[in-house]
Amino acid sequence: MKLQVERDPLAEAVAWTARALPARPTAPVLAGMRLQADTELTLSTFDYEVSAQATIPVTADEPGTVLVSGRLLAEIVRSLPAKPVDLTTDGTRTTVQCGSAKFTLMLLPAEEYPTLPDMPDTTGTVGADTFASAISQVAIAAGRDDTLPALTGIRMEINGDAITLIATDRYRLAVRELRWNPVVPGLNTAVLIPARVLNDTARTLTNGAEVSVALAAAEGNPGEGIIGFEGAGRRTTTRLLSGEYPRVQQLLPTEYSAVAELPTAPFADAVKRVALVAERNTPVRLTFSQGEVLLEAGTGDEAQASEAIGASFDGDEMQIAFNPQYLLDGIGAVDSDVARISFTTATRPAVITGKGEGEGEGTPDYRYVLMPIRSAG
Repeated sequence: MKLQVERDPLAEAVAWTARALPARPTAPVLAGMRLQADTELTLSTFDYEVSAQATIPVTADEPGTVLVSGRLLAEIVRSLPAKPVDLTTDGTRTTVQCGSAKFTLMLLPAEEYPTLPDMPDTTGTVGADTFASAISQVAIAAGRDDTLPALTGIRMEINGDAITLIATDRYRLAVRELRWNPVVPGLNTAVLIPARVLNDTARTLTNGAEVSVALAAAEGNPGEGIIGFEGAGRRTTTRLLSGEYPRVQQLLPTEYSAVAELPTAPFADAVKRVALVAERNTPVRLTFSQGEVLLEAGTGDEAQASEAIGASFDGDEMQIAFNPQYLLDGIGAVDSDVARISFTTATRPAVITGKGEGEGEGTPDYRYVLMPIRSAG
């Protein structure tokens, strides 16, 4: 293999593909990144769960395929000066040269590298920025406990031209609805996608206008299926998660006894300040009354903090307590300069939405449901 490529697109493609490298590969070849050069350069990684591919234009004098250490290549390319990069293979070595900088990498056995899964047929397309924003809004609520694998995923429900994204870790629930362009009208299905992979993929596919979604779910066993995403010369696939997802719709209140509206940024800042004295697993208490909300943390002989900010509140005075980080996650996910919190009682879940997304305007696109901490005292 012998080729020349511009440094910046190579660095971006290598960095993007290296994301799928396993932290602890089960076989030495899985730490490799495969480079295939012909009329263009295709970089690939695969760990039997997640695959990633990036394609960039190159000038290839001699086509070929090599397998090199993915993380080492990423570190090298990231450090190169802004000049054309020459890649040359000679026997068991590949040379990376950029200006006067020269690196020699030992080749891994490319013939032992696993075959990447085929990209399923395109199921539909969605705006890249909209998709990335929607995924980030729900991923915050996904579980991180690997002993409950189903909760580490984002449930994607497809119903015609609508997608509903759902994530929960049992303490909070995030739901985001968006429109997309399905290839097959009337498609109705639901799959469970690893949240970490989906969030990372969506954030890094915003270079293009659209993201193509390709789904191949196994009948009767969705955990055996795969889903792929492609955009701007990049594609990734991941195996779907199996397991029963909790029935979360029953956690969504349909009626509220009180509603508060607060300026998003000042509210978040106040929570951060008051939470400074909150010990691990202790809540921030919020007392809502006409015209303001009082935030408090700490009790008894502990450090204490309180702060009041202006708020619009419709309902009887109420005190409710939340995990401060979970509360901040919800406030930060609201795409609005005003956060609306709707309550039923102080011991039932509260719903955080954006300005104007509540009673009388239909179901909001984004809802963040947060369980209160009952031992508020």
